[in-house]
Amino acid sequence: MTILGPMILDVKNLKKDFDEKSVLKGIDLELYRGQIVALIGSSGSGKSTLLRCINLIEEISDGQIFLNGEDISDPRVNQDQIRRKIGLVFQAYNLFAHLSILENITLALRNVKGLKKEEADERARKLLERIGLAEKANDYPDKLSGGQQQRTAIMRAVAMEPELLLLDEVTSALDPELVGEVLELIRDLKAGGTSILMATHELSFARDVADWVVFLDGGVIIEEGPAKEFFANPQQPRTKEFLTRLRRRTGEI
Repeated sequence: MTILGPMILDVKNLKKDFDEKSVLKGIDLELYRGQIVALIGSSGSGKSTLLRCINLIEEISDGQIFLNGEDISDPRVNQDQIRRKIGLVFQAYNLFAHLSILENITLALRNVKGLKKEEADERARKLLERIGLAEKANDYPDKLSGGQQQRTAIMRAVAMEPELLLLDEVTSALDPELVGEVLELIRDLKAGGTSILMATHELSFARDVADWVVFLDGGVIIEEGPAKEFFANPQQPRTKEFLTRLRRRTGEI
């Protein structure tokens, strides 16, 4: 792996069980500052569960998670403080329908970060301008397209200046013509040095933008490697089968 900076995330032997079902079966994962790591795999492979465990939404069954060297899986940590350091964006935009786009972005800035209204508004407006939505600041979410809502949701997370950004299939609920808007934003975030762990089914995007790709299947990492090499020359039979099936279905790669 090409190290782009200090290690941000270090997941060691992570396991997650739901009742009698083992969903994650010993995951080891590293992510470095300024790096994009893409998680790929079929539905039910464990991608979303892994992201939710890293964000401490789900309690892990075993293993450790380190963020900038701190063991955030230690039950004694303040989970709310940790979550302020990790941005998580879901495929459902989760914008507050009763708040304007500007208010959606500034809510946590004011209530969590303690910024004054003027400072929060200024930061939010700069972010909206960055994604071409400055004129939509006072509109409500239902007035925006799905792509615009998703870009707003991502910028709401970015506004908190997280040490790590987690993206969970952020394009899967979008019409195909809107996907490009969100992927372009992720490209911009990468160019700005944001550290991102993203679950995605956009394999051509993962190949072109991610630094490292991890293939999950049945709660186990089957194969991982540098993005272009991973897609050009997969080593494991299960990986080849997965990619071949998707090539037939989507023609992406």
